[in-house]
Amino acid sequence: MAEVEGEPGSSMHGVTGKEQTFALSVASPIVPTDRTAKFDLPVDSEHKAKVFKLFSLANPHMRTFHLSWISFFTCFVSTFAAAPLVPIIRDNLNLTKQDIGNAGVASVSGSIFSRLVMGAVCDLLGPRYGCAFLIMLTAPTVFCMSFVADAGGYLAVRFMIGFSLATFVSCQYWMSTMFNSKIIGLVNGTAAGWGNMGGGATQLLMPIVFDIIGRAGATPFTAWRIAFFIPGWLHIIMGIMVLTLGQDLPDGNLGALQKKGEVAKDEFRKVLWYAITNYRTWIFVLLYGYSMGVELSTDNVIAEYFYDRFNLKLHTAGLIAATFGMANFLARPFGGFVSDRAARYFGMRGRLWTLWILQTLGGVFCIWLGRASTLPVAITAMILFSVGAQAACGATFGIIPFISRRSLGIISGLTGAGGNFGSGLTQLVFFSSSAFSTGTGLSFMGVMIVCCTLPVTLVHFPQWGSMFLPASQHVEKSTEEFYYGSEWTEEEKQKGLHQQSIKFAENSRIFQNLEVLGFDRKSEFVDGGGDAVESLVEWDHRRAEVGLVSPTELGRRRERRQGDEGSGVESLDYEVIENYAYWEEHVPFLTSIFRFEILV
Repeated sequence: MAEVEGEPGSSMHGVTGKEQTFALSVASPIVPTDRTAKFDLPVDSEHKAKVFKLFSLANPHMRTFHLSWISFFTCFVSTFAAAPLVPIIRDNLNLTKQDIGNAGVASVSGSIFSRLVMGAVCDLLGPRYGCAFLIMLTAPTVFCMSFVADAGGYLAVRFMIGFSLATFVSCQYWMSTMFNSKIIGLVNGTAAGWGNMGGGATQLLMPIVFDIIGRAGATPFTAWRIAFFIPGWLHIIMGIMVLTLGQDLPDGNLGALQKKGEVAKDEFRKVLWYAITNYRTWIFVLLYGYSMGVELSTDNVIAEYFYDRFNLKLHTAGLIAATFGMANFLARPFGGFVSDRAARYFGMRGRLWTLWILQTLGGVFCIWLGRASTLPVAITAMILFSVGAQAACGATFGIIPFISRRSLGIISGLTGAGGNFGSGLTQLVFFSSSAFSTGTGLSFMGVMIVCCTLPVTLVHFPQWGSMFLPASQHVEKSTEEFYYGSEWTEEEKQKGLHQQSIKFAENSRIFQNLEVLGFDRKSEFVDGGGDAVESLVEWDHRRAEVGLVSPTELGRRRERRQGDEGSGVESLDYEVIENYAYWEEHVPFLTSIFRFEILV
């Protein structure tokens, strides 16, 4: 087994010893580019893309990105297609305010269960099957909306269409398997944000389709029914495209790779166990319930709110309401981008503070929206609220991939389900009875957002710390390798099953430990910043002091340097040089750490 590259005990990066690879050992804080892999984009050792080219169709990374967000966008359109047409539908079906509120709850409640299932499907079968089959299986329910005759049928169909929102889980999981952790906040934010944009697009699309059908001669009560054939056909088309053009992993589909023995099959009970026993999972379920959850609730009521409160025309109310969902085009990617940037300077603490600030501001603006008395003020408050809530969603999934490597699918599913549960709860409490006006309900919902964001202060990673507390002082437990490796038993480690988790730990390290290493500001990295890092030797010792390099690995590196005298540059330095252009482009201030290779 020691002769197989990457197996425990094998030689790695010039190490000549045959001892078992220590769990904390890493060859470099930078995972080198795999130049033997044939991909359109530069990739890391896991073949995850290291760059994000938004307008590219590079296969498989960017093709997967576009298939993922468009399929999620389609499901959002169909789930909330009824919302902008409620003033017409309620007259046709004689719906009461309670019927409308219950249907809104039903539309987001269906995906609570489906998102939980989707997480397991992604972990065990792959995101391609999960996304394609779900979107096609829910297509008939979208067509069924054209045939409902009463309040019961309306509620049941909206409940079943809501199952399709579980494509959110496959979307986020898929991005995490295709893109490097350094850019995952931006990628996840963009994919989900553009998908969520369907909630705003449908506010604009469905009234236009309704109007066109009406101009063609259909009565209003017939026109709204015909309009639902548009999202129904979109489901079928996107399902076929995902199934035929999508790919589970950079190297192929999950089932094929498992048959070849290139990817190990995991056990559902273990994947589930490590997800539900991680307390961070449940905090983010709550947090997402009052970022994504309130966004879903608002999608259901915002058009009716403007229509009734300010006596607007249906098309005008729909146009204003559309801006709430359409803000996802920039707001959610912005949240992911800010999370990534904050991590570069402040590690995980920066990501957590970013989430708290964005979500709290969203709650404050939601309170203002409910209390607005004029149309301009209401529109301004709505836009600011949408930016805060949606950016918080992006910031949330800038953290989710770091909670667990092994149980990422389940945790993504639970978090997504939390969003739907929060939406269902707020709609049930504030928008399903005549006890509150819609404006009062929005204000109370804002108060709940502010309060339910506070638990983010309790999230602590032993290797990175929390909003207020530093990382663990325990030498071994304060490392990424220990945190992600603890999800595997010793027997599984002996088989090498944890190697992907260790690679992920390496990928997630360099930005997360700047503060732990004692580099508090960017100025310590730039030229002229003093003697923060004079050589790789000092860099290694600084990392060893906080447990980022094991004593065994430190000794190996010392021996390797001594054995490479006269070679000009040691093997580790070659990796630095090969990646220098990448870091120079994306993280200029960090490249000064590695300028020593010119002098070696």
